[in-house]
Amino acid sequence: MKNDVVPVQIRGILPANSGCALFVGNDEKVFVIQVEPQMGHVIGMFLRQQPKERPLTHDLINRIFQGFGISVERVIITDLKNSTYFARLILQQQNELQTARKIVEVDARPSDCLAIASAQKKPIFVTSELFEQVEDMSEVLNRINETGSGESAE
Repeated sequence: MKNDVVPVQIRGILPANSGCALFVGNDEKVFVIQVEPQMGHVIGMFLRQQPKERPLTHDLINRIFQGFGISVERVIITDLKNSTYFARLILQQQNELQTARKIVEVDARPSDCLAIASAQKKPIFVTSELFEQVEDMSEVLNRINETGSGESAE
């Protein structure tokens, strides 16, 4: 995988006809990843640090990681094929003696990666190649924020 990446953040969340639109980007460009409505809601809860009555699946994953001494290092959105985004979850595990560490890259849905990164406040990146390829939706996000019809994640 290419090491050339661009840091991004979740800049907004908007309910859409087919689910939920996550506006992901930086000051240069924002693009949209469509996710299921429930995933949009979950990511919004993590971003707002909203308390939950019961642990969600991503809370469970985070607790399992903690139990095995695994930390999330970062998330990288890597590719777009046939209107589907791909992402990698980069994990690190220290051995019991803290003398060695193991880095593992896991293929995962971007929505799951973004939920885990939001829950743990970990950095999100997109490959430079993909960032150049995606359509800039900054103006759309700005109009939504001006009318107050979306949920800002900043």
